[in-house]
Amino acid sequence: MDIERNLIIALLKMTREGSVSHELVNKEAKIPSRVATELLRKLQNSGLVYVKPAGVEADAMQRLRLAVRAIGLGCGIEQVSSLLQWQEFEGIVAVALEQNGYSVSRNLRFEHSGHRWEIDVVGCKKPLVVCIDCKHWRRGIHLSALKNVVMEQVERTRALATSLPSPLIKIECTKWDVTRFVPIVLSVVEGRFKFYDNVPIVPVLKLQDFLNQLPAYADSLEHCTKRFTDRINSSF
Repeated sequence: MDIERNLIIALLKMTREGSVSHELVNKEAKIPSRVATELLRKLQNSGLVYVKPAGVEADAMQRLRLAVRAIGLGCGIEQVSSLLQWQEFEGIVAVALEQNGYSVSRNLRFEHSGHRWEIDVVGCKKPLVVCIDCKHWRRGIHLSALKNVVMEQVERTRALATSLPSPLIKIECTKWDVTRFVPIVLSVVEGRFKFYDNVPIVPVLKLQDFLNQLPAYADSLEHCTKRFTDRINSSF
């Protein structure tokens, strides 16, 4: 397990910019070439890397899965998360939403009530608007900290819903009659809490399952319902 863990950490360090040679991977992981070749074949068979004669590659989703695998093998969340680029995390979320029929806005910035706000990823698929806060936690999160994270995301979501329609915010939902704005907190790995005050805490590798089920139980989650011809009605 230590050998595989060392190899995965080496891959996470060295594949951020693209392909890396077998020799450099072996040197970074400090493992014999024969052992590295065998482990890389195993990782490739699991869909975690691409092994080519010229080197080893891993796309954004593979790097995320390698990170989760490393944590499962005993690596600290802080160490592993530091090897993921922030853009990789948000990019994976955006792609997952698009593949499920959502129109996506990343790093949506707007002003409301004299404050500037930003939501990491906003996905629109009638009648839902998912407002996602991507948390790149580098250590386990305590309940008190999670409470603050959730409250802030609820506040951002409410601010977005209240500020619409606005000529400065170009998102699809303003064309709908009724919209439900759902705050979501997304994490790299699964933690102790799946919900806090009915706000879902979703590990990114379970995002697909979450999106599949969301339409059926969105009303039971914290959300903000808005008719664009009326005033806002909120369940917050």
